[in-house]
Amino acid sequence: MAAGSTTTVNSDSSYLMHGDGMRLSVLHRTTFYYHGAIFQNENHLHLEPRTFPYQKTLSSIIRVMPATRLIRYIDLFENVCHRFELLHEHSRLEVESRIKVHNLPLMLTDFSKQADLTFYQDSEVQEQTWQFMHASRHVDTYGNVWQIAHQLTESIDSIFRKSWTIMEWINASFTYEKGTTCVESPFQQIFHQKTGVCQDFAHVMIGMCRSVGIPARYASGYLYNGPLDHLVGAQASHAWAEVFLPTAGWIGFDPTNQTLADERYVKIAVGRDYEDVAPIKGNYHGTGSQMEVQVEVKNISV
Repeated sequence: MAAGSTTTVNSDSSYLMHGDGMRLSVLHRTTFYYHGAIFQNENHLHLEPRTFPYQKTLSSIIRVMPATRLIRYIDLFENVCHRFELLHEHSRLEVESRIKVHNLPLMLTDFSKQADLTFYQDSEVQEQTWQFMHASRHVDTYGNVWQIAHQLTESIDSIFRKSWTIMEWINASFTYEKGTTCVESPFQQIFHQKTGVCQDFAHVMIGMCRSVGIPARYASGYLYNGPLDHLVGAQASHAWAEVFLPTAGWIGFDPTNQTLADERYVKIAVGRDYEDVAPIKGNYHGTGSQMEVQVEVKNISV
């Protein structure tokens, strides 16, 4: 194996015997061009997916240039993470991830769709979801957020329909527009201006769900668009919300595209909000930089 690489291969044949679903490959390459020599460059990565319900990781390779040692660890949300340091001077950094997954079709029972908020009174459910019930760094649950979410859902009993209604409202009320927000844009600014990208839409849905008692978390990954090119956020990193449903567990709702996260979605990491799952996050000593990102998602089922 080349220096600066880590490889994970999982070949659980009992899972792969299921003939349905979709196999996807993802190439994600991020290149930083620094304006001068920099040093003490330390980064944390969320680029390798763990196996989730409906998604099996077949292989994962991460490569860093200049070559350095990658340290693999599991975070508090059970995400697979990597950390590395480049102490010597360098003027360019490239981080490349290549993964393959096998996704099964999303199937929800009538019970999952019909259960109401009393489901969350169970102590075991509360233990699994408590950290996704409150405001977090990029998510607000107060004032006008609660007011609108309450108005939209007060006459609806089921958790699923409440969540779907919130997703529909965001998709209809917000405009997808790059450049109007950034990672540090305040939640209330996004909520008032009603423009942004998938990350912002996910944060808004999470806040509205939490405000009315529905546990919701942030999911990051990728989206396979296929030949029709009708989904927003494909061929780039994507984000959506997940809601905890009975028997089904965490199920993805994508307000950017008003659809459930099905076998077209490749989930990498989950957390309270973007802060917990950033693909690449770090710091260094030196000058500024420019960043280029390339993402390719392919269907390798055939």
